This record gives sequence, C-alpha cells and structure tokens, in this order.
Amino acid sequence: MKKAEAKKNAAKVTDGPSPSKLIDGRIKELGDWRGEMLARVRGLIKQADPEVVEEWKWRGVPVWEHDGIICTGETYKEVVKMTFAKGAALDDPAGLFNSSLDGNVRRAIDIREGETINEKALKALIRAAVELNASKKKPARKRSS
Repeated sequence: MKKAEAKKNAAKVTDGPSPSKLIDGRIKELGDWRGEMLARVRGLIKQADPEVVEEWKWRGVPVWEHDGIICTGETYKEVVKMTFAKGAALDDPAGLFNSSLDGNVRRAIDIREGETINEKALKALIRAAVELNASKKKPARKRSS
C-alpha cells in the first residue's frame, strides 16, 4: 500500500503544465510592461545559455538553472527583479546589480518600467553565473567495488 501511495504522490508532482508553460502563463497573465520585460529577460537568458533549464518554484517564481540556480524572475508592482543566487561572487563590471547589495550571497537587478537593459552585460553576467555553478559542481562519487 505504501508503494502505491508513494507513486500516486510522485505523479502529483509531475502532473500539470511544465515550468515553461507556467512561465508563459505568467507573462500573459501580467499583460503589461512587466510581462514584456519578463519575456525579454527570459529570451536573453536563453540566448546566453541555450542549455538553461526553466523551473517554477516557491509557489510561482520563474527560475533558471544550469548546474544550480542562475537566477529568478520575480514580478512586483514596480519592478521585475532578477535575483542571482550567487551574485555576490560574480564580477559585475557594468554595474547591473542595483538591489540586495548588502547580502553575502545573492545580488539582484531591479528593472523598472521604461528602463533599458544592457543586453551584452546581462548575457555576460548570466554566462558567469553558469560558469560559477559549473565550477562548484560536485564530481560524481566513485562507487566502491
């Protein structure tokens, strides 16, 4: 009985729309500049890292991952916020980070209505986050014979 129950619960987790479809839905649901900006940021992330994996976490936050979290794409009334999970460890020569600057780990970019994005710098930051994640990736354990 327990195995059947576990299978049923596992099925619940995977049932429903994919994270990509949920992000599509969020963009459409916003229907304003925030949806347009989230779509634009998403496109830049995919250009910077074609192997990026989209996730939907914490009850409705778009998340982009590659060997760990790269960044999230939260939407608020006044801003679209890109929070980089390990942003404090990344070089930001263009000064894109403008929020969560006093934390030890994360850094964020708040984008307000009408602001433009330095696309080249943002893609470089995304690639740097991917490289950092890959460098921190734990090697596969060797099985003892």
